[in-house]
Amino acid sequence: MSTPASLVQAGHDHAAAAVARVREAAEGVFEALREVRDAAVACVLPAGGTRRPVVADLAALRPLLWARLRGGALPAHLPAHLPALIAGIGFIAAPGLLADAPWYLEWWQENPSGDPVQLLRDMDPASSAFYDYTHWDWYAGPSSGAERTICGPYVDYLCTDEYSLTLSVPVLAGGSFAGVAAADVFVRRFEAAVLPALREIPGPAFLVNAEGRVVASNTASRVAGSVYRGGPRDGDHVVRRVGDLPLSLVTATAGGPE
Repeated sequence: MSTPASLVQAGHDHAAAAVARVREAAEGVFEALREVRDAAVACVLPAGGTRRPVVADLAALRPLLWARLRGGALPAHLPAHLPALIAGIGFIAAPGLLADAPWYLEWWQENPSGDPVQLLRDMDPASSAFYDYTHWDWYAGPSSGAERTICGPYVDYLCTDEYSLTLSVPVLAGGSFAGVAAADVFVRRFEAAVLPALREIPGPAFLVNAEGRVVASNTASRVAGSVYRGGPRDGDHVVRRVGDLPLSLVTATAGGPE
């Protein structure tokens, strides 16, 4: 039995609205990261670049990072229906960038009971607990040239023990890679931002990252964190890119099985 054209069109319209909602949410976080990126460039080029930066120079980032944690991820011009998303945010220095700390991250996390708290990790390469952040996808993506990276969902055992996404952008200073600006977003918050639009789609629909891992879904058969490897047969799904972000919306074709 064929699906009425009006229902097919309604499905397309709802999918387009869901793509727009996802893009709004992600772009809000990336806009915050662009602010951190620009501020970090000013910090790591002190005195016009006449000396190497030191850890103390990065303290100038803190008012911006704290403001983003206290006020959420979204600038005022973005829709009020999107919740505050960012749970952690900061600048991660490229190894050797700072004169007094070969490895360093200026990273702050929200604190429900008070002011934001700084994440402190063992940055001594000789230590058994050394935190080598360069192998993580959220760092490796920007350092290899990706303009915008979305890592996860994954359980963030190092910071929050929450199911999280990490969004990141490269920081270039004087034409050279200086590090990464990144933010953690709890999956439950991202889902809260986009699920109302996903639920309007008449049929199974889910959001996946560049690796096909599900980020949010309107169906229990595609839970966050599971992997989408394509439909059971050609034509069962429609995949829509979310602008130029490393995200896609997957919907079942009319009459196709999930």
